[in-house]
Amino acid sequence: MRDEYPSPAPRPLSWRRPLRRILLNWLERHRDPFNFWIHLLGIPLAVTGVVLLFFLPWWVGVSAVCAGYLLQYIGHRVEGNDVGEWAAVKRLLGRPYVSIAPRWQQGETRLKGSDGSSSL
Repeated sequence: MRDEYPSPAPRPLSWRRPLRRILLNWLERHRDPFNFWIHLLGIPLAVTGVVLLFFLPWWVGVSAVCAGYLLQYIGHRVEGNDVGEWAAVKRLLGRPYVSIAPRWQQGETRLKGSDGSSSL
């Protein structure tokens, strides 16, 4: 007679943890209600603009992408932190960047360097 071993418990879905971390980071960087809601308009507009590039004249898609990013830029100006793409570029170049708006920080300094250290 063969011994039957119970199958191991199924592993939790591996994509949940990184997705949750990304979402929590996004929510932390978009705490101001105006910034949050304007992003809910700007992000779909920018993504739709990329799709429109394939179906309508090029200037329609480019206009939608630019308008979407403009809305997001305005939101980050109101929030007081750098736009995510610019923060990533600054981090790659070793330049200081504002990740979390100073008004939302508790006991942290305002600027982060490329190695995660803070300065100001």
